[in-house]
Amino acid sequence: MSGLSRRRVLVLGGTAAAASLFPRPSFSDTGAETHGMSAFGDLKYPKDFTHFDYVNLKAPKGGLFSTVPSSRIYNQSYQTFNSLNAYILKGDGAIGMEQTFISLMKSSGDEPDGMYGLAASSVQIPPDGLTYRFKMRPEARFHDGSKLTAADAAFSLNILKEKGHPIAQQQLRYFVKADAPDDATLVVTFAPDRARDVPLFVAGLPIFSKAYYGKKPFEESTLDIPLGSGPYKVGRFEVNRYIEFDRVADWWAKDLPVNRGAYNFDTVRYEFYRDRDVAFEGFTARSYLYREEFTARVWATRYDFPAVQDGRVKRETLPDNTPSGAQGWFINTRRDQFKDVRIREALIYAFDFEWTNKNIMYGAYARTASPFQNSDLIANGTPTPEELQLLEPFRSKVPEEVFGLPFVPPVSDGSGQDRSMLRKASQLLQAAGWAIKDGKRISPDGKPFTLEFLVDEPALQPHHAPYIKNLAALGIEASLRVVDPVQYRSRRDDFDFDLAIERFTMASTPGDALRTFFSSQAATVKGSYNLSGVADPVLDALIAKIIAANSRDEMRIACHAFDRVFRAGRYWVPQWYRNNHPIAYWDVFGHPERLPRYAGVGVPDLWWSDSAKATRTEQHQSGQAK
Repeated sequence: MSGLSRRRVLVLGGTAAAASLFPRPSFSDTGAETHGMSAFGDLKYPKDFTHFDYVNLKAPKGGLFSTVPSSRIYNQSYQTFNSLNAYILKGDGAIGMEQTFISLMKSSGDEPDGMYGLAASSVQIPPDGLTYRFKMRPEARFHDGSKLTAADAAFSLNILKEKGHPIAQQQLRYFVKADAPDDATLVVTFAPDRARDVPLFVAGLPIFSKAYYGKKPFEESTLDIPLGSGPYKVGRFEVNRYIEFDRVADWWAKDLPVNRGAYNFDTVRYEFYRDRDVAFEGFTARSYLYREEFTARVWATRYDFPAVQDGRVKRETLPDNTPSGAQGWFINTRRDQFKDVRIREALIYAFDFEWTNKNIMYGAYARTASPFQNSDLIANGTPTPEELQLLEPFRSKVPEEVFGLPFVPPVSDGSGQDRSMLRKASQLLQAAGWAIKDGKRISPDGKPFTLEFLVDEPALQPHHAPYIKNLAALGIEASLRVVDPVQYRSRRDDFDFDLAIERFTMASTPGDALRTFFSSQAATVKGSYNLSGVADPVLDALIAKIIAANSRDEMRIACHAFDRVFRAGRYWVPQWYRNNHPIAYWDVFGHPERLPRYAGVGVPDLWWSDSAKATRTEQHQSGQAK
């Protein structure tokens, strides 16, 4: 298994830094209109750019792209869906719904955070950075032909803040309101202490039809197809099985610079499977055409079926240059038995990554140590003078290790039961007051130490078995609970678990989203990504420093300081990551030779259907059938 590698959420935006740390606006201190936005004002593309450099302007339109889900937002699930509302807490939203809406601006795939005009052609930013004025495109339309105006954009931002998914509400905490003085002008007001990236988050949110939701409750979980304005609209679907999105051939925005060369398939289809092995068999049978492989065992041993051997299925390993993020077993510190940092460290020492990687994952992975893994934001070595300047005010409130080398998970001898690691874990448990009695780990008041791992996929069972065995050797009674996806999300949203696996991908320019993952405020918000219940005022203060950075160098230094303190808290049992994307696909596609750094593998937006390849593959397929 890749575990959940790259199968987790990327969320931008968040809350705010302290007012005294508020940075100067990065875009336009004069209040002049600008065609784009970025966190530090460093845009790659000029006002008159015609297209993003990485797209294929000659990509043909047509064909089918089909796959299984590999990323999600808000209430979406990888294994099922029962709602077409993907922006609220209720229900399991269908993967792909974001393709049916547009936003004010669209991100560039070859910049860390550059955004350019989509529904809005430009934005005017005053010197204080508190009131953004977006100029709406007069040609913008919903799928029914009705005009998309500033009133729709204002309604969308306000309703998401009031009734959207709790994560969206949290990230809009320092968005005050949106107004539409006329059809062409959207005025967005931010609080004085808003963070640097909140406007970017706002500019990337979906725009809904005010008229449509004037007749329907926004917060309703429903299978009614919403009125959209994006490159695709909902086509055929069957709950829990598949959903298709049909390209809007006369889409009003298809020739804008941000969209040229993109959205090439006539149909994008997502297939839903409850079991990974069944999903793989579906791919071999050509039930869908594209697959990113998240199971190392399968990638190493099962891609020898006839279609691979004769070239009808292609395999590629594409580089992943984005921050890997934090993948691991997150320990719920809201529960009494996990409040002591020594207990959490003991759980880290009980996991033998080296054995698991070699025997279950074919040596395909490296160990994760930091939430900023695979990036220059990760702390290394002893603190620099600049890092010490940030950390010194907290010396009495953090462990001494923060001022030395950052914590890294121990390296085992690969035996599966490294005695030195288990001895260290036992010593930590003993020091925390958990003694051994009759082979069981007992608390000072005589209660046995029990814990439960919560997962939603049977494929994860092999990775838990050796870990549970090691915990048993320490006197801990551990068990694995496999639940269906709906129950899993419900329990996770309610923080009803001991340890749960998650993968958080960090943005290349982290900002407010850090609060969603690691702040004291998020620790009590139902449905937030702060699974461990991290509630440390020092981390809150360092997040504020990251948000308030006036340059990328300042931001990097603040991230290093944060990383040292977070890793000292032992809030998770780090798992693994890889810096590439193993993909396989039936040979009917084309994709850019050089994919943009910040867009992953670019599917489905940047790929296209290759009719010549499809004909050859079909002919070969017909020959095989005969």
